[in-house]
Amino acid sequence: MHIWDKPFVQRASIGLLMVLLVAFVWTLARIELFMWVTEAGNKWSEFGGWHFASLFIFLCWTGLFHGMRYNDLLQTEHRIMLKAEAETREEQIKRMRAQSIARDAQIKMLRYQLNPHFLCNTLNAINSLIEVNESEKAQGMTVQLSRFLRHSLDNNPDTKITLENEVNALNLYLEIEKTRFGDRLSLDFQIEQDAKLATVPSLLLQPIIENSMKHAIAQNESGGTISLYAKVENNRLIMQLSDTGSGSKVAHSKVGSTKGRGVGLRNTNDRLKALYAQDFSINIDILPSGGLKTTIELPCEYLSSEKNIPKQSRR
Repeated sequence: MHIWDKPFVQRASIGLLMVLLVAFVWTLARIELFMWVTEAGNKWSEFGGWHFASLFIFLCWTGLFHGMRYNDLLQTEHRIMLKAEAETREEQIKRMRAQSIARDAQIKMLRYQLNPHFLCNTLNAINSLIEVNESEKAQGMTVQLSRFLRHSLDNNPDTKITLENEVNALNLYLEIEKTRFGDRLSLDFQIEQDAKLATVPSLLLQPIIENSMKHAIAQNESGGTISLYAKVENNRLIMQLSDTGSGSKVAHSKVGSTKGRGVGLRNTNDRLKALYAQDFSINIDILPSGGLKTTIELPCEYLSSEKNIPKQSRR
């Protein structure tokens, strides 16, 4: 076993014994060499002084050697620790980067899952307008679709925009639906001023509105009304979306469903969970009229560029 692997007491004992032995041999050699070179006669009576000097010198050299050795060991351990910390930090960065990429991919998948359904309905509506020679309406609907898709492409799914801009984007979608349903579609938007500046994920409300269009407005010969009410209370953004159609097909258990309205609600829930963890809520209620009311509550956040935040938002 290497001497440095032995216990400290054993190493010290061996080191001291070796110093005594080497100093003794070195003293014998020095005295013998001194008497032979100088012919000074017998010097063995001075052995004690000569041995003490040799012992002191070898002890100093031994202490210096051990000090340098320990310093080298400390430097080696320090380098090993720094390397381990660097590897751990790099591994954490890679893991965080991978989690971020996976999170972004999940959010994009959740937001774009409903787009093919909406696009198919819109193209069918445009085709129907062309078949009945309503070319101007078909052209206008195509332009509206182009504007909505452009907005969808220009805003990443994990981008947060003000609720005011979100409603403007929602109006692009609703203009398309108004072309399809005409007077059968009524809108009632009531958004408090402080809520307009609060941020929400881009195109958060569109899937829920699309569900109302499909399950409430389209299935009712007389159409219906879609309402949106938003306010800020206790630093929480509260948004209530409701329709006048039949909400009997959806209950709280349907949020995780893969059919009907459950697709939009499930995707919205999963998307908010990816962005806010557990700091949000989605509640579903059936109105006495048979309509569905969806209440979404989020942390009230503002863009850093917004300078004039209403005082009401600080309640």
